[in-house]
Amino acid sequence: MNNSGSKSPKSSTPTKPTPTTTTTTATTTTTTEHKRAKKSPKSFATLYGTAWKADKTSQLVNQAISLGFRGIDTAGQPKHYNEKGVGEGITAAMKANNLSREDLFIQTKFSSIDAQNFADIKHPDSKPYCHSDPLDVQVRKSVTNSLHNLNIDYIDSLVLHGPLRTYDETLQVWRAMEREVDEERVDNLGISNCYSLKYLQRLHSDAIHKPQVVQNRFYEESGWDINLRQWCRQQGITYQSFWTLTANPQIIHSAPFVKIAQKKQIVPESMFYMYLIQRGCQPLNGSKTPNHITQDLEFVKYAHDPNDNEYKLTKQELGIIGGLMGDTTDL
Repeated sequence: MNNSGSKSPKSSTPTKPTPTTTTTTATTTTTTEHKRAKKSPKSFATLYGTAWKADKTSQLVNQAISLGFRGIDTAGQPKHYNEKGVGEGITAAMKANNLSREDLFIQTKFSSIDAQNFADIKHPDSKPYCHSDPLDVQVRKSVTNSLHNLNIDYIDSLVLHGPLRTYDETLQVWRAMEREVDEERVDNLGISNCYSLKYLQRLHSDAIHKPQVVQNRFYEESGWDINLRQWCRQQGITYQSFWTLTANPQIIHSAPFVKIAQKKQIVPESMFYMYLIQRGCQPLNGSKTPNHITQDLEFVKYAHDPNDNEYKLTKQELGIIGGLMGDTTDL
């Protein structure tokens, strides 16, 4: 991000933000050991994205949580994620910041064979499951491996990394994921890389435990998922965006967008996050720079707080930005 020409609402050096959570009514889950409150994905304005951070993952996750993130996104996919490093970062940050497990929303993914690169993984213990395992066993082993890597006893959100080759296979995996919810190792389910509204609606109809999360690349090629996002809002499903900044420089650097950002004295990249949050989305943020993280979270806090209107985008401003993407759905 480039923060030249823009400033923090308080000063040129943003202060440490309040953690980006809000209080919601929780559903109590009874287990044999204790009662825990299921955390809704909607309670968290943004999640810290951990893809492509390799051996710096632990350090960056620790930093992100210490600076205010309370939601973490990862995956059981060694190809792009260091899930064990995520767990190490979470453990270190919890200890350093006196946080409990209940303070964090931890999301991981089941990645199918097609999304893995098992041939390049030399150590068998690094694989979330065996290539020859049946689909239900793959899910079971992957969840067990994620719990071990992350050093936790339950997963707040388990996301299917993408539809499988056939819908029947996708549903088999979904049923296996539902069993993880029934056994209270997982609280919420979701799906990623699902750009067909009809496909999502079919899965939603067939699911016993309905998708609570849809995580998609937010880009022009998919039409920015305008209709899919609208349907998610109607169903109470949290739409998570990734590649939010990388895929949209033509929006962020457009004259109408920059004009609004300059008027409100907000960094354009931070304002794009604000826009999505005010439109009911939950963007992933994978920033590595402390100043950028702090700056983004400060404005995210304003966008997510229903009682703070000082820096919120107005209905007219939301309409102008949405118009850049052809989004004329109700504000």
